[in-house]
Amino acid sequence: CSMATKFYQHALALAFAVHEINQDPQILPNVTLGFHICDSYYDATMTYRSTLDLLFKSHQFSPNYKCDKQRNLIAVIGGLGAATSSHIAKLLDFYKIPQIIYGSFDLQELKTTHYSSFYSMVPKESHQNIGIVHLLQYFGWIWVGIFAVDNNSGQHFLQSLEPLLHENGICAAYTKRLPYIARLDKMEEHIEICYSIYKQLKNDIHVVIIYGESLTIAALRFILTLGGIENEKLYFKKVWIMTAQLDFMLTGLLRGWDLQIFHGAIAFAIHSEDTPNFSEFLKTINPHWNKGDRFIQVFWEQAFDCFFPESWEQTEVMGQCTGNEKLEDIFKPLFEMSMTGHSYSVYNAVHSVARALHDMCHLTGICTHHPKIHHTVLNAWEVFDLWFCDTKSILFVMSYYVVVSKIIFIYITPFSPLNKYLLLVQKVGKVDPNAPQGEQFTIDESMLVWHPGFKQVPPFSLCNERCRPGCRKKKKEDQPFCCYDCILCPDGEISNSTDMDDCFRCPEDHYPSNGRNTCIPKNITFLSYKDPLGISLSAIAVSFVLITILVLQIFIKHKDTPIVKANNRNLSYILLISLLLCFLSPFLFLGQPEEVRCLLRQPTFGILFSVAVSCVLAKTMIVSLAFLATKPGSWMNKWAGRRLPYSIAVSSCLIQASICIAWLATSPPFPDVDMHSAHEEIILQCNEGSVTMFYCVLSYMGFLALASFIVAFLVRKLPDRFNEAKFITFSMLAFCSVWISFVPTYLSATGKAMVAVEIFSILTSGASLLGCIFFPKCYIIVLRPGLNNRKHLLRQF
Repeated sequence: CSMATKFYQHALALAFAVHEINQDPQILPNVTLGFHICDSYYDATMTYRSTLDLLFKSHQFSPNYKCDKQRNLIAVIGGLGAATSSHIAKLLDFYKIPQIIYGSFDLQELKTTHYSSFYSMVPKESHQNIGIVHLLQYFGWIWVGIFAVDNNSGQHFLQSLEPLLHENGICAAYTKRLPYIARLDKMEEHIEICYSIYKQLKNDIHVVIIYGESLTIAALRFILTLGGIENEKLYFKKVWIMTAQLDFMLTGLLRGWDLQIFHGAIAFAIHSEDTPNFSEFLKTINPHWNKGDRFIQVFWEQAFDCFFPESWEQTEVMGQCTGNEKLEDIFKPLFEMSMTGHSYSVYNAVHSVARALHDMCHLTGICTHHPKIHHTVLNAWEVFDLWFCDTKSILFVMSYYVVVSKIIFIYITPFSPLNKYLLLVQKVGKVDPNAPQGEQFTIDESMLVWHPGFKQVPPFSLCNERCRPGCRKKKKEDQPFCCYDCILCPDGEISNSTDMDDCFRCPEDHYPSNGRNTCIPKNITFLSYKDPLGISLSAIAVSFVLITILVLQIFIKHKDTPIVKANNRNLSYILLISLLLCFLSPFLFLGQPEEVRCLLRQPTFGILFSVAVSCVLAKTMIVSLAFLATKPGSWMNKWAGRRLPYSIAVSSCLIQASICIAWLATSPPFPDVDMHSAHEEIILQCNEGSVTMFYCVLSYMGFLALASFIVAFLVRKLPDRFNEAKFITFSMLAFCSVWISFVPTYLSATGKAMVAVEIFSILTSGASLLGCIFFPKCYIIVLRPGLNNRKHLLRQF
């Protein structure tokens, strides 16, 4: 017969624990523990028979009767699988004998059968499921296949795992049931199911979760070879995620299997500790170590591929067992020298029973030599009612180990081949739900060795390519939520990580990059002195200032000449000074907007230009009134005095000044920030406060200019050699054209351009006044001085 050689360590762990307890006088003085191991044969009938043997059989079998020499059964360590433990419980529950579970399966499955005598030595399966989710999320695997053994355990696993995957954004591409196989020689009975599973595994899903029992790995290996070894290597580049219920084991008959297909598998395992002296204990094991061990010869033959002379099963290729073979020479899929997780649970189960007996002994005195209590019989339910008061958590502390079964230690183990028949098992991480937040799942990715067939590591396991930053997910109709299209973010929005459900807008002081995957801080901008445009405008303004000063000097130097005296010399001085200040006013517009600068620049500009235009209007009125006053009997004589032009200039300026004062008093300009007009810039600007008042200033200045233009146009042909009306007409025409163009241009501009437009309009309109009015006079004064005399002035009269 064949056996799972790796499971023999479970029996040895039991023997080692009992031997260790019996050798320690501090645990059970005057009491010797014994044990009996029965095989369930993965068969319900044989499981019931073996359980009855434990309960009633001594030298003869008497069901439901206990004879004098009957053993005193305190506890039973149940089977590795849920089905075996359930069969045992149906009999033990009648006699209130507890069953300690060392197999890693969900106790909820057994609780549904209403058996109450279960005590688990392993972590909860729900914590393992959380660990699977953490593992998938860590590597970004959201499109996975699931295989679960076709029994109640597999059903419970799917019912708990699938909702958990959905809650965490992970999809099961398919869910298939593996045939439940208690014996490997029964595989042929499920050949059709195996072929359908084989076809399913040929898809391009790289991550597959496997839930099964002891022979599931062997069954899976059988399925993978259905297409031949070459096809197997071609198709099955998978990351196998195996649960703790699985044990990567082979029987002795399968020692020659090529195991490279499982390269890179990740398996969850029950936490185990290095128990002192266990490895040394295993080295003492030989075919004759214990006469009561009925499993040793079968194990030895399977493990070392040999036979004993008395064995009925012999082949020509098998050599005879010498008994000198060493367990440490067996490779791990057959047997391990370090204590496995399941063996560690068996070991702890024995110690938990011993500790319960220890406490009972101290309470009742059973362990003493007192004659009155020497023949007292221990009842199993009394022992465990005392000790296991909480069936959800078992905690006990010995001198050299601590076990807290309520805390989960699940270790992730990758398999990587040393050769195609041998696997190397390494511990790479753990899951501990009781650890601090952020430390519950740990993994050392550098220790993982992936299947060499993957082009990219870690491999992808997605329904489709991830949506890159700059795009968002759009669900595909009639597809799982893990399957989606990727669409570009709308204008003005970004996504800064992969697989975002929605795009979002940048903060006001940032703008989206061209790839719509990040927010870039906006540049703070204003028209500064260091800006090329600011430098150019400053240079032009300074040039006009110098020219104006030069003209003013020429006029002052030749103040007594007829051409300077004509049309009121003092008004010319006032006009030149106002133009000089107008050319300096652009410097209030340059630089970072500040409160004082914003308060002064528009009112200053409006008042200065009003003074200039008022002087032009006064000069034009002088020409008109002077001509009319020269006619005999004209009523204009009394209006043509010296005070008239000053009265016109002052009254015009006072009106503009009143408008500006009202503006500053009601809604003054202030520094402001414009984050929306420019896509990539934050504009520092002066908010005009009341736009209405700003346009009132411009409108009044336009009114003065228009009045000057009309009057100048009417008197442009008067017979006067030094008549300025012609030049004023041209200057006012240019002035009005500039400011009429200014309004739509100013409204359509933003940021620096808006300020530059206003500065340009100030300089252009000021230059038109300076050039048209004063350039002809300067030309005569400097280049044609002969024309600058009274004789020439009166020649036409």
